[in-house]
Formats: sequence, structure tokens, C-alpha cells
Amino acid sequence: MTESSDPRVTPSSDIWPVQELVLRTPRLEVRAPTPDELFALVRVAGNGPLETTIPFLAVATDSPVERARRTLQTFWSSFGSLHADSWQLHLVALQRGQVVGMVNLRAQDLAGTREVATGSWVVPGHRDAGVGTEMRAAVLHLAFGGLGARWATSEASLDNGRSLRVSDKLGYRADGLRVRAGATGPEVLQRLRLTAQDWSAVAPRYPVEVTGLEACRSLLGAPTGPGSPLSR
Repeated sequence: MTESSDPRVTPSSDIWPVQELVLRTPRLEVRAPTPDELFALVRVAGNGPLETTIPFLAVATDSPVERARRTLQTFWSSFGSLHADSWQLHLVALQRGQVVGMVNLRAQDLAGTREVATGSWVVPGHRDAGVGTEMRAAVLHLAFGGLGARWATSEASLDNGRSLRVSDKLGYRADGLRVRAGATGPEVLQRLRLTAQDWSAVAPRYPVEVTGLEACRSLLGAPTGPGSPLSR
């Protein structure tokens, strides 16, 4: 068995190229977490009050340890079940080496639907500082510019003003309502939709550098044909 002599390629990058995918904004680095970074995130998610924990993972009856474990298992599951027809990328956002949030990008049959969905969460203490906007812009740049998406969806509780403001800044439009079982009872969510055309109008405000994409395209089921991959 031989290994690549190219110093830019790690021995395992051909097997699991997701580890080489990095999105950089003016302040953030968004990528798959190291084990230490993941445990730093889940400790915050577990130990904070319910209203500050990751909304789609928080359950009112969970203990702090159970909330942390639920978050950890969600990351592990997303990577363990990733394949071209159905995938979720759970990524962490780091600012000066510190974990300040998480963002996920997911798709079902991306080549057929050209649609992705996003979700994000900012660590308490780093909110209202533009972190949520930057890390969401990073994955939108990846989706539209790198993976050929035509639509992106998101949703937020009607009382989650922070998330709704981020969506508004990034060009999303209202797309109906949905009710789900929340941590403390039924929760009404605002569904949102962003088109590639609307994104192109706001994207120049949010510069993003993407590296390591090309090796991930087939793994993520990106459509083939003319396009402008962002990887280097």
C-alpha cells in the first residue's frame, strides 16, 4: 500500500474528505469538529438552562448529562449515516480557536431536488454579535456556490427573533407555518425559503472562502454538469 506524496493530502482524506472541508468567513472557521471541540460544545449545550440549549435537541425532562449526550449522538449519527442520497453536515464554528456555535446543512437527493435545509445555534455569550449570520452565510455559500443548490429552507420558532432576523438579512422569505412538539409543549415554527437568485443579491456582503470541497462533491451527491466549484 502506498500513500500520496502530496503534502496537502492527509492519508485518510480520500476515505473521509469531509474532514478537509473548511469554510472561512472574516471572523469564523466552520468545519467538522475535533473530538475536543465537539465535547466543548456538548458541555455548553448540556449545562446551560433549557432556553439556551440547542432547540431541536432540548427536551424538558433531560438532565444536563442527557442533553449533552443527545447533542453528541446527533453529531456522531450525522457523520455515520452520511451518504449521497441523504446527508447532514453538523459543523462547528470557531472564533480565534474557541467554539462559538454550530450549524448544519442537510439534503435529501440533492441532485434531484437541488434543495438544502439549514439549522444553526450560537453559544450563549456570543449572540447578537453577527456570529449566527456569518456561519449561516458560510453554509449557504457552500450550498449555492459549491453544491449546485437552487433553494435553501430553514425554520424558527415565532418567538425566536434572533434567528428570524438572520434569515431576513440573508434574503429568506416566509414559506408557511409548521407545528412541532417542542421542549415544553407544541411550538409554532415559521418556515422560510431562500432562492439562488435572492441569495446572489446578498452573497457579496458575506465573503466566504471554501477549501476541500472538490473531494466532497460526490460524497454529498452534488449534481454533475456545468458549475463553478469553490474548492482549491
